Amino acid sequence: MGKASRRPRSERADRSARPLPAPFVARPFEGLPNETDWVAMREIVPAATATVRLAADRAPEGAPAEVTIATVLPLAWPGLHRETGEVLVGIQSGNASGDTSRDIASAIALAAAAEPGSPVTALPVATADSPRLQDLLDPDAPFEVKLHEGFDFWVADADLDAEGKESLDRANESAIPTVKLDAAPSVFWCRIGERTYVRWVLPFDEDAATNALARLHAAGESHLGGDGRLLGCFRSSGLLIPVWEVDPQADAADFEEAVAAMRTRIDAAAATTEPLTAAERGARAGLTNRQVTLR
Repeated sequence: MGKASRRPRSERADRSARPLPAPFVARPFEGLPNETDWVAMREIVPAATATVRLAADRAPEGAPAEVTIATVLPLAWPGLHRETGEVLVGIQSGNASGDTSRDIASAIALAAAAEPGSPVTALPVATADSPRLQDLLDPDAPFEVKLHEGFDFWVADADLDAEGKESLDRANESAIPTVKLDAAPSVFWCRIGERTYVRWVLPFDEDAATNALARLHAAGESHLGGDGRLLGCFRSSGLLIPVWEVDPQADAADFEEAVAAMRTRIDAAAATTEPLTAAERGARAGLTNRQVTLR
């Protein structure tokens, strides 16, 4: 008789009743308003906030009507319940499961339940029964990203001691200057050292976006403006984020026209259903070799 068979039936039943782990979700923000901005805040924007509204009939107990989503909070806390009652959630604090949406929803619930003035320092591993953002948020409420030059939003109007001020100053010094462009959704100009880049979260499935860029690259149309060179792509949350290196002497606003023109070309290329040509397949292979997956 095997060991499993000799265990009491009640113990075996308890094990089978345990919640299943959360399944992996490749596009955790799919179905939310402005999916691409969620991905941008999660991966490429250093300091930003956005307000979300909770669905009245599905909000966690004790949660306020609105919650502030932040790129990052002090010490990479997943959440914070301010003494004022405001609830903040940081979405760059890492994953506790295979579904980022469930992790962020869990942070909202824990921060709402925390005592005012207390942070959420860790997240439990989500299960298949854990709610997702798509379950908690009002689907009709907009998701609008507000960029910040630094992390002063951490402290609001609070007075800091010398140690706290020094910590905030260090964080502010590390913030990459970033500007959101208006010519297309989720396009961000940034300066890293002496070089400048345009990073763009495309709204298409990864494969469709890669094919579109391959078509443009093979046709010699992948440059952003005159000199903006396509360096490669990030892959994150099921979407593609191409990166162009652009003229460091130009201002962010100087690229609005080039982004608008590129948007037209990318949309047309993504809508094409013809098989890739040999040149386009070669371009795709080159792009794929230069892709970096962000987790």
